[in-house]
Amino acid sequence: MSNIVQYIVVRSDLRNTLNWPLGAVIAQCCHATAAVMSLHVEDEETQAYLKDLDNMHKVVLEAKDEAALVKLSEKLKENEIKHKLWIEQPENTPTCLAIKPYVKDAVHKYVKNLKLLK
Repeated sequence: MSNIVQYIVVRSDLRNTLNWPLGAVIAQCCHATAAVMSLHVEDEETQAYLKDLDNMHKVVLEAKDEAALVKLSEKLKENEIKHKLWIEQPENTPTCLAIKPYVKDAVHKYVKNLKLLK
């Protein structure tokens, strides 16, 4: 596989401040990732990414809170970077953002200041 990567950004405050169970936080990442892959299944990079399932490269990063996550989503929209901001229902709360698979150089600049999720 080439250098295609998928970035997932989840709110760190869900666990650290709001005390969400780990499984619930992981579910948010799964929801956002499944949604963005479904929305962009016809995309050339998404198809290339899915052709080599055993070598998919995902990077899970953290946004400190809802405001930071929404700000990133807005920045991505402004720059036409395809992604899905997951809004958990019925709380109507943005929890996670998944960017469709891209060549790393095309998207890394938007997430380079974020830390790996711990």
